[in-house]
Amino acid sequence: MGKLQIEGGRRLEGVIPISGAKNSALAIIMAAALAKGESILENVPHDTDVAVACQILEELGVKTFWDHEGKLHIQADNLRAYQAPHELVRKMRASFYVAGVLLARLGKAEVPLPGGCSLGSRPVDFHLKGFSSMGAEISIEYGCMKAEAKKLSGCKYYINRASVGTTVNLMLAASLAEGTTLLENAAKEPEIVDLAIYLNSMGAKIRGAGTEVIRIDGVKELVGVEYDVIPDRIEAGTYLLAAAITGGDITVTDVVPEHLRAFLLKLRETGVQVEEGESTIRAICRERPKAVDIETAPYPGFPTDLQQPFLALMTIADGTSVIRETIFDRFRFVDELRLMGADVKTERDTAIVRGVDKLLAAPIEATDLRAGAALVLAALAAEGVTTITGVEYLDRGYEFLEDKLASVGAKVKRLKE
Repeated sequence: MGKLQIEGGRRLEGVIPISGAKNSALAIIMAAALAKGESILENVPHDTDVAVACQILEELGVKTFWDHEGKLHIQADNLRAYQAPHELVRKMRASFYVAGVLLARLGKAEVPLPGGCSLGSRPVDFHLKGFSSMGAEISIEYGCMKAEAKKLSGCKYYINRASVGTTVNLMLAASLAEGTTLLENAAKEPEIVDLAIYLNSMGAKIRGAGTEVIRIDGVKELVGVEYDVIPDRIEAGTYLLAAAITGGDITVTDVVPEHLRAFLLKLRETGVQVEEGESTIRAICRERPKAVDIETAPYPGFPTDLQQPFLALMTIADGTSVIRETIFDRFRFVDELRLMGADVKTERDTAIVRGVDKLLAAPIEATDLRAGAALVLAALAAEGVTTITGVEYLDRGYEFLEDKLASVGAKVKRLKE
């Protein structure tokens, strides 16, 4: 727990290396518990969500540790317990992936309904229906899912809203199920493809990841392997927006530009100069950004996780932008931007943002992970010194945030409470 103190108005310039993708790492860490033998994972970010995922597995009998090279080792031969710890699962939504792992490995799972950022109603109904279609008997008692299946069986299942979480959980469960599972309307995110590649390297038989239909032929066992997690496209987008909102020049390295195609298109529309390399992206902003409209959509559309940071940029853009959020409830944080002088009006799933000449420092509070990133961006552009509370949300998904910002010229300090 603590606060961030940011002195705004400084042009940021330099190079920022991008960490491994949090959302991919969480799925892969859980997937490692499906295997016999040890998996060694590289490029896993040191954030609090990853720490929670490892703690959950430890409570269930899995061994996890970091070596001196920063690689994460996971050994799940002694996975025995099927009751996931309530206090840990409630901390983040991705913890529910352990349900698919336990059903596949042990045929039994008791997992509390998950917590995480407050982004409106995000029920796990799609996950439960998928498990049920695979032959599991499901019940909900006192906020806990209880599921049991002597052996999961392959099925054909349509995933409502192309849910990423449901796609991950059913991929995990189906990898060790009997027969073939077809996931229709599956999520196409790069993190889904990364998970499929990892599972296949362990001996799974998965085809179609990255398309609307994923086919999983169940196998009898998986074995641990070494694997390198993909870069975090959301972190990369956040730092590129830091260049845009401060009139700066930032190059992010160790990235996959193709993963950010829709975002980069919109960033270019604002007038920011974007230069792509094989594994680098450079954003140069020499004049006030222009207002543009965006609408979030499942991949390959504009990512919902970059909507809030992009909205922060629009608060100082020239003109009026219309932002439509089609996936989650992500406009609760705009009250904090208004404290800084932003002109934002919201109605249901739409925000209308009229750019102002400047933002002013104010004491503000992060209410979720990506809202926290948006407030950091606003603080970097604001006149004066801004204090941000709710830093624990930022720690869930941004590794070495203060160090990376300081390396490109930001004046940012963490105040301990």
